[in-house]
Amino acid sequence: MTELHETPLNDIPIATTTGTETSLAEFDGKVKLIVNVASRCGLAPQYEKLEQLQKTYGERGFTVLGFPSNQFLQELGSAEAISEYCSTTWGITFPIFEKIKVNGRSEHPLYTELKKATDAEGKAGKVKWNFEKFVVTPDGSVHRFRPRTEPDDPAIVSLIESSLPEA
Repeated sequence: MTELHETPLNDIPIATTTGTETSLAEFDGKVKLIVNVASRCGLAPQYEKLEQLQKTYGERGFTVLGFPSNQFLQELGSAEAISEYCSTTWGITFPIFEKIKVNGRSEHPLYTELKKATDAEGKAGKVKWNFEKFVVTPDGSVHRFRPRTEPDDPAIVSLIESSLPEA
């Protein structure tokens, strides 16, 4: 469930939906919930719970980071359409990044590193579906939760709360 990585996640370049290059260093010191999202997925209602976590813990040093992926053929075509869907349908305020691949030869380097983490059953490897969640704590530990684990699952909430400074 928890692993430290040789390649610092903060050093991996990522791009915003507008194409601006950045990295996770922008969120250094925060508890990060990294999720591969897809607008047309049956799990898309999880956006609501992701946004609730953002509103509940954002001011204490937490952020959700959404990475759209069409790996499972359920994401909208353009960054503009994805951004509009997220804001108008779910009122998303957390950062959404460029569309990426999470598995295979063209997978994004961020997911190459994240997928080394094991889930509750001790399994690492491929992202199984949209809305797979990775909680990265300020010490660099990565905790993996599979797609059907809701964002407000007690294991996720407990991990977030225990990794944040006292309120």
